Amino acid sequence: MHGLTPERQSLLEQARWAARNAYAPSSGFKVGAVIVSSGGRMFTGTNVENVSSGLSICAERVALFKAVSEGEREFSELAVVAENGAGEQNAPPCGACRQALNEFAPELKISYRESGGFVTRKLSELFPDPFTGD
Repeated sequence: MHGLTPERQSLLEQARWAARNAYAPSSGFKVGAVIVSSGGRMFTGTNVENVSSGLSICAERVALFKAVSEGEREFSELAVVAENGAGEQNAPPCGACRQALNEFAPELKISYRESGGFVTRKLSELFPDPFTGD
């Protein structure tokens, strides 16, 4: 576990802001994410649920796909915040998000809530054996 720098705390605040736009009528679990390109550009995302749950998408992938759609391919940091009306919840990226993020940034630094506090870990620690197609 690592301490949070003021810059990471700022990213978490942006993720909190993004979570307000989440569409989560089924679960009430609102997630916001912000990903930072290697050049410093920031892209936010929120989870978007669908009545056909397989069509829902996580905030992390929304942020990543927005960035990729605007030409970014290298990333340095990601911050994720989740809340369910009873306060902020633990919210590491799910397996699908980890796989998608690994495509572009295996050493991405990810900040999220764990056991009541925020931690920052590298994606390679959270996802040691990604599918690579090799």
